[in-house]
Amino acid sequence: MRAGRTLAWTVMAIAVVVTVFPFYWMVRTAFTDAGHLFTDNFSLVPGHLTLANFKRVLGLSTVAEAQAAGGSGASLDFLLYLRNSIVYTTVVVVAQTISCALAGYALARLRFRGREAVFSMFVASLMIPPIFTLLPNFAMVRSLGLLNTFAGLVAPILLMTPFTVFFLRQFFLSLPREVEEAAFIDGAGLWTIFWRVALPMSKGPLITIGITNAVWAWKDYLWPLLVGQEEGTRVLTVALGVFLQQSPNARPDWTGLMAGSALSVVPVLLLLLVFGRRLANSLQFTGIK
Repeated sequence: MRAGRTLAWTVMAIAVVVTVFPFYWMVRTAFTDAGHLFTDNFSLVPGHLTLANFKRVLGLSTVAEAQAAGGSGASLDFLLYLRNSIVYTTVVVVAQTISCALAGYALARLRFRGREAVFSMFVASLMIPPIFTLLPNFAMVRSLGLLNTFAGLVAPILLMTPFTVFFLRQFFLSLPREVEEAAFIDGAGLWTIFWRVALPMSKGPLITIGITNAVWAWKDYLWPLLVGQEEGTRVLTVALGVFLQQSPNARPDWTGLMAGSALSVVPVLLLLLVFGRRLANSLQFTGIK
């Protein structure tokens, strides 16, 4: 028993190191002077610590200062692209969570003809790779004249995704019917039961799926690259790719790119820090008190 537990902790520690080390190396590269990037590549800590990479990514240094620090002279309008990413992620998460909760509750509690067929279609759609729907969605958004707009960015995924509906439907099935029946006897209607009984009991799954969708939307690259190419709708992931393309082909600005990538991770880390404990606590409930 003790040997098995030791082995389990050892495997877990190795998995944590393998998972976290790329993120650590990104941060380490972001604080490394560009001129010493390849000479200090075997050191676990930056040999020549500097904040110049963050300054040129944030546009706080001139072109001459950025080139003197080893950069290409390119910069990012970081606050603009950060705003675009926040707007895109917030709209997707809020709209998906509400609409998928409605759909999941309807598939779990309402009885209507074709309910199982509709649910089977949702499950079957999980087997379709997203790349297959990319071109039809792009053609639809272009025909509607929604390119380079936030409406075009969120259109294909605004209302619901199959996994979110499936996830919430399975949870609503596990809710005790006694609570809802008691609310119905007290005179509550279907909408009241959903908003004031089912949703408060579903804080854990809602927070879980909200965080999952937020991380997915925040790191999405291909669809925003196709639809939001102008600066007014360009999200942060696409902006980092454009920043790298502005660097000379002979010597990409790796330190600047890592500085921008490190800054782009901060909002997601704050999200996990704020809601992580609430997520763990809200999952521990019994349903009936």
